[in-house]
Amino acid sequence: MNPLSSHPPRTPRVSAVSSSSAVHVYGTHSLYDTGEQTTSTENEKEEIDEVEVEEEQAVPVRISKEEVWRDLFLTSNGRDKGFKLVQYSIRLYLLFHTSISSSRLLHQPIRPWWEAELVKRLRSTYSGLSFTRKLLLLFNWLGPLTEIKAQQSVPYSTEVSAEKLKKVPRPFLHTLLYAPPPVLLELVNALADDAATLSRLGLFGKKFGDRADRFSDWCWFISTLVGLVENGVERQMIGNLQHDIETRLYSESMTGVTAKSRSKGTKIDEKELARLRKQDYWLQISRAKLVMDLIFVCAPAEI
Repeated sequence: MNPLSSHPPRTPRVSAVSSSSAVHVYGTHSLYDTGEQTTSTENEKEEIDEVEVEEEQAVPVRISKEEVWRDLFLTSNGRDKGFKLVQYSIRLYLLFHTSISSSRLLHQPIRPWWEAELVKRLRSTYSGLSFTRKLLLLFNWLGPLTEIKAQQSVPYSTEVSAEKLKKVPRPFLHTLLYAPPPVLLELVNALADDAATLSRLGLFGKKFGDRADRFSDWCWFISTLVGLVENGVERQMIGNLQHDIETRLYSESMTGVTAKSRSKGTKIDEKELARLRKQDYWLQISRAKLVMDLIFVCAPAEI
C-alpha cells in the first residue's frame, strides 16, 4: 500500500466468532467442573447446617413436677400408677419392719408405744389402696380382647380375597388359641382380677373370690417373669447398638477430626447414641418396677 495515500492503512480486526469460540473451548471444562464442585460443597454445607439447626432447636422443655402429677391423675390408669407407688412404699416398710422385728439380732425388747398403732394404720391403708386399685382396673381385659379381636381380620394367606374373608369370618376360638401368649396371659389375669374384685363387692362368694385372687397372683407372677426376660433381651440389643456406635465414633475421633470438621454421619451417630442411652434408662426403670412387682407378688399376704 502506498504510504503517501490519503487513506491510512486499515488495522486488522479480531474475529468475534473466533474469540468467542476460543473462550468457549478453553473455558468450557474448567467452568463446569468448578460449578459441580461448588454445588456439591454447598449441598454438604447446607446438610450440616440443617443438622446444627435441628440440634439448636431441640431445646429441652422444662416441665414442673406439679404438671407431671396433674397429668398422671387425669386418667384411671394414671391414678392406679400413683396409688401403686404409695402402696409399694407401704409394703416395703411393712416387709422390713416384720423382718427386723422377727430378727434376734435387731429385735429390741422395748418398742415405742406408737409403733403398733402405726403398723395397724399402714396395713389398713395398704388394704384400702389395694381395693381402690382393683376398682380402677375393672374391665381392663378390654385392651387384650381388642387386640385378639383385631387378629380375626388377618387372612390365612395372601391368595384369599377380601370378599371371601367378609363372608367367612375367622372363628373367635381359633383366634384365641393362636393369640400371642403375653396377650392371652394379660386377658386371663384381668378377668381373674375382676372376678376377685366383684367377689369383694359381694357379687360372688368369698370362696370363689379367694380362688380367683390366687389364680390372678399366679398369672401376675408369670407375666412379671416374662416381662423381665423381654426387658433383658431388649437391653442387650440396645447395648449392642450402643457398642457399635461408640466404636464408630472412637475410630473416627482417632483420625484427628475436630469438632468443626465433623461429618453429618458423626452427628447422626451422636444423636442416635443419646436416644439409645435414654431408652436404656427407661428400660432400667421398667426393670426396677418389674422387680418390685416380683417382690410384691411373692411377699406373704399377711404383711
